[in-house]
Amino acid sequence: MPPEEDAGRVHCRLDELLAERGLTLTRLAELVGVTVVNLSVLKNDRARAIRFSTLTAVCDVLGCQVGDLLVVTPPGGAR
Repeated sequence: MPPEEDAGRVHCRLDELLAERGLTLTRLAELVGVTVVNLSVLKNDRARAIRFSTLTAVCDVLGCQVGDLLVVTPPGGAR
């Protein structure tokens, strides 16, 4: 499978984690120090890349690990 097709297999569970913690995307953006737009791109699985500093900050605020936030779906699999 070409690498560009693999990119679509990474799913961000940000919606679920925010709901579990009773946080809004706006509040998370304030706590992390990034724009709501950037987090929205991540949340909606449209991100092509994420800085480690942003990833670390999001995980710190949400009290989770990277694997809780980002999951890889099987080839041809559903989320």
